[in-house]
Amino acid sequence: MKTTLEEISPVKKRLHVEIESKEVDKRLNQAYGKIRKRAKIPGFRPGKVPRKILESYFGEQVIDDVTRELMTETFPKAIDEANTFPLGQPVIEKGILKQGQDFSYSAIIEVRPQFQVEDYLGLELEKEILAVTEEDVQKRLEEIREANGKMDSIQEERPVRDGDFVVVDYEGFEGGLPMEGVKSANLLVKMGRNDFHPEFDKALIGLGKGAETEVSIDFGEDFYDKKLAGKTVNFKMRVIDIKELVLPELNDEFARNLGADLKDLDGLKDEVRKALISQEEERIDRELKGRLLEKISRETEVELPETMVEGEIDFSVERFRGNLERGGSSLEKAGISEEDLRKEFRTDAEKRVREMLILDRIAEQDKISIGEDDLEEGFEKLAKRMGQDLETIKKYYEVRGQVDFLRQEMLKEKTLNYLIEHAKISEVEKGALT
Repeated sequence: MKTTLEEISPVKKRLHVEIESKEVDKRLNQAYGKIRKRAKIPGFRPGKVPRKILESYFGEQVIDDVTRELMTETFPKAIDEANTFPLGQPVIEKGILKQGQDFSYSAIIEVRPQFQVEDYLGLELEKEILAVTEEDVQKRLEEIREANGKMDSIQEERPVRDGDFVVVDYEGFEGGLPMEGVKSANLLVKMGRNDFHPEFDKALIGLGKGAETEVSIDFGEDFYDKKLAGKTVNFKMRVIDIKELVLPELNDEFARNLGADLKDLDGLKDEVRKALISQEEERIDRELKGRLLEKISRETEVELPETMVEGEIDFSVERFRGNLERGGSSLEKAGISEEDLRKEFRTDAEKRVREMLILDRIAEQDKISIGEDDLEEGFEKLAKRMGQDLETIKKYYEVRGQVDFLRQEMLKEKTLNYLIEHAKISEVEKGALT
């Protein structure tokens, strides 16, 4: 067997494989020998059918079987000989297999590009200072208070006003006909928040319980719900109830009722402050690494393998689909086509693949790796964060074949930390880089 590798582009190669006629003849003879033993052809005794007759009856099938057999056996060996690793499924260009002739085929494969990353150490970067104020703590306390509020129906006879929570039934019509999937019962709407559309909220203001109304809304072409984008929809609405959020007092008793071994309001404030500091540390670190990667990416030319980009898009689409389904919806119900979704996700997918390739290359250039001790430490951190037993976490990843994925994620983080350690970082005020 002879193997040659031809470069089509930095990420695309053509692998040529040639198999000697001697091996071709051997495989064909073996195939016809097996058929001769079991072939039942009128006028011939079993095992005595001439080769020419067998070829006339079974030639096409034998050629297909032997071709497939030879390619299946030789392709992995050819990959090893060429010292390359294909991404995704190869595109096969097969030749014609004939007795007494060499057989050749080609496989077009995608591979990771070979490139150099330069000037990635000592980069000048800006980083926000860590600042959590009393105002931040108070704002989070109010959020916790609202989350623990009680929704009560308003007893007095009065119309809907700004700030109320309105329970409403609605249905959308286009051209006088009801629209599929544009209907809801007992929808809770916070007045003034404009979660759906400002005109929708506006139409409810001033109505009392049981009141009905209609409103026509023109939706822009860029509206987030594709079923409504670019359409004029007439909504028929009925107010079922008007509610208000009754908030608990922010005191020691409120803090104790939250649990988590809290004894008083000061203890709750301390926990909130710690949580905010941790979140800010993570945000600042994440954004700093993002700016670092963006800086390196701008200065690095790298061609992206389409297989990797499509894989990232597949992941994003499936995650989006799963989120919809967990919420009782679907792409069809939301009026979103998978084709449009794939186009929307492409830019971010290309960015992630580019950054992944760059980080992998830097790790290779500077000999950064994840050893077994590092992996064990990673499992321990996961177990602690998830509140699970270490062996349970390890088994979870092993059974699902995700250990290599975890190793890759850890290598990415280790490489990023290495780059940050060697960067020249200056601090700026909070919000200056937003």
